[in-house]
Amino acid sequence: MLTIFGRIVALAALVTGTLSATVPSPVPSTESDWPFHGRDQAEDRYSPLEDINSGNVQSLGLAWELQLGSLRGLEATPIMVDGVLYFTSTWSRVWAVDARTGKELWTYDPQVPGEWAFNGCCDVVNRGVAVTHGKVISATLDGRLIALDAKTGKLDWEVDTLIDRKRPYTITGAPRIAGNKVIIGNGGAEFGVRGYITAYDIDSGKQAWRFFTVPGSPDGPFEQPELEMAARTWSRTGAWTTSGGGGTAWDSMAYDPDLNTLYVGTGNGSPWSHALRSNGEGDNLFLSSILAIDPDTGRMKWYYQTTPMDNFDFTATQHIILTDLVIDGKPRKVLMQAPKNGFFYVLDRVTGQLISADNYIPVNWASHVDLKTGRPVRNDTSFYDKTKGAFVVPWMGGGHNWQPMSYNPKTGLVYIPAQRVWWRYSATNAMQFDEMVKDFEKTAGADKVFPISGQLTAWDPVKKKPVWTVDQSTLMNGGTLSTGGNLVFQGTPAGTFSAYDALTGKVLKQIQTGTGIIAAPITYKLDGVQYVAVLAGFGGATIMMLDKDAAARTRANFGRLLVFKLGGGDVELPPELDEPFGNDPGATKIAPIPEGEVARGIDLYRTNCARCHGMLTSTSMLPDLRRMPKEFLDNYDLIVREGALAGTGMASFADKLSKADTDAIKTALIWLRDKDPAQFADPSLYPMRTKR
Repeated sequence: MLTIFGRIVALAALVTGTLSATVPSPVPSTESDWPFHGRDQAEDRYSPLEDINSGNVQSLGLAWELQLGSLRGLEATPIMVDGVLYFTSTWSRVWAVDARTGKELWTYDPQVPGEWAFNGCCDVVNRGVAVTHGKVISATLDGRLIALDAKTGKLDWEVDTLIDRKRPYTITGAPRIAGNKVIIGNGGAEFGVRGYITAYDIDSGKQAWRFFTVPGSPDGPFEQPELEMAARTWSRTGAWTTSGGGGTAWDSMAYDPDLNTLYVGTGNGSPWSHALRSNGEGDNLFLSSILAIDPDTGRMKWYYQTTPMDNFDFTATQHIILTDLVIDGKPRKVLMQAPKNGFFYVLDRVTGQLISADNYIPVNWASHVDLKTGRPVRNDTSFYDKTKGAFVVPWMGGGHNWQPMSYNPKTGLVYIPAQRVWWRYSATNAMQFDEMVKDFEKTAGADKVFPISGQLTAWDPVKKKPVWTVDQSTLMNGGTLSTGGNLVFQGTPAGTFSAYDALTGKVLKQIQTGTGIIAAPITYKLDGVQYVAVLAGFGGATIMMLDKDAAARTRANFGRLLVFKLGGGDVELPPELDEPFGNDPGATKIAPIPEGEVARGIDLYRTNCARCHGMLTSTSMLPDLRRMPKEFLDNYDLIVREGALAGTGMASFADKLSKADTDAIKTALIWLRDKDPAQFADPSLYPMRTKR
């Protein structure tokens, strides 16, 4: 049987690449800049700047802010080079801003079709750009890779990265640079696509190579030699043969120029259920894996699969960090990742050998990871199939999601935006929502499950244990930044932006912005002044605010770039809303659903609407449909079936819902609204929620 780690597919020794003089250094030319997605290409998100430190951070305040005109999720990490901040906002817009003053230098709108938002699992977000060769390179939600002139914002080149525009592919990740190539992956595994990674020439945009992460079929043709091996780990039949299999590389990458190796994390299977996807057969390579790829040729050097037979959406697309550690008295070149499945992995990045894997949050789907085989030892209670469900920790959002962690070489700690949540899985996803609520209450009460919470964790990768943790009242909290000033910075969806002591976890400074923060901060220095910058904008994947009094639930979600410095001023809070949005932690009960049209409508709503509009209440800035005014219901078919709001992202559902279906959904919405007039009153909705 194939083992999981250390498989060297290409038997040749690792070759150190020679970079041309035009390729940027993998480390910043000055400690003042932030030139790569993770500051350096090792993606440690650590800055040695220490003007702002644990002794003076109490005086941190707002230097300036830039309102971006967006009302949805902002997830980008800005790039700062030569005094200019480059970043993206909603709908894949690109910005260039004076890093000293916030003055807008130029913007570029790639004109993403509004209806493409339907293809995205998690809002019209984008995680940023790459800056090199005088170009700003970005990807669009609808699958294009674009290169802009860094000085003017004018289009240099544009390529279509999608292999099939009829499939629900998206791109939300930031491109990465490896040598003279720009690398990009894609998303869409939830809805049925086949994952791949593509390299393009930086100067021309010409495709250099493409690496498919799963086979196209069990019998080929195999676009690359690695797929013939991978095909043996899939069933000959199953949903994957039509769904595409998944395995999308939608976020994490890192590059080691000394080893000339690109590291890429891959995603979940399509569909999630192993029983449905692959008839319960095989490990399903290269799902939920870390791939080491030669960026010159596109050939794989080694792989490691974190979750064989993935059944839970336990992706390995979470942040990858490269560093050197002394382990058992010996220096090792390592790769670190805290993927969704709850285990913190340290791998030898030369060979792919597993060094350690220890759970950084509570885990019940596996007892441990066997260091000899590299395989997790699964608990029987975590298996679910077409006939039974399973109670699993962590949840489908993972112990850690896309929000980047950081590594501070001075403290030796990794700062993980973690979360402790459980979930009930079902192969058919047929459980009615009221049954899920009852199951939630029963499990939380009778089984005395740990309280759900976010958690900032300082993890020691050598001692393999947490040094400190901070519980948080929100999930999907922002990415982290660590600095030479003994600080860790992080924002939360509740609107707080905090500075922690990197050694103890003590909160040293907390700023209320009134806007949910899910992005990761950066820091840079200009003219002798150190700044800390972060994008504030609530949205993205479903986010539970466990704190019903969170400021960001009660204020307009005005997307902004916030930049702080010592001696800065106060942050002006956005205006208050008439009605708070987001799930109400107290609203977990629902009346028994009557048979007939209401039950059918709720099932249709759950299948077609809930992922964007929420089930109990809206979990994003998209409307809670039960609160919509009478005019909305009167024009329901015009919006839902005829696509009257397609330009804002509300695509037509005419190919999915009949007139009888939309009538049933309207009946269900009215029933839900009338169950609790106090909660489901009929106020006029905030017009900002449908604004593009």
